[in-house]
Amino acid sequence: MKKDQRKGIAIEKSGGNVFADIGFPDFEAEKLRIMAELVIHIERFIETGRLTQAQAAKRLGVSQPRISDLLRGRFHLFSIDSLVEMLTHAGIRVTLKTTRLPRAA
Repeated sequence: MKKDQRKGIAIEKSGGNVFADIGFPDFEAEKLRIMAELVIHIERFIETGRLTQAQAAKRLGVSQPRISDLLRGRFHLFSIDSLVEMLTHAGIRVTLKTTRLPRAA
């Protein structure tokens, strides 16, 4: 951990998953990381298309209130499956890559 000289704030380098860094168990941290990445792609789809929530809902195959929930950060209401399905409706292919996690010391 090092200190920001200007503000005296302690800064710790991330281990690569902010959810693990703040103390979530490994399984939950990885699930949240994956969900966050999927949500980012959905948000980019909506932003780049300059879609209203109603338009986005129609294109993503869900209701407008579901889009509202997503954009308000209510991720606990979604599964990874539902996020992948929305991206598929948007014409975005989701690929999976696995890597071995570093062993805990």
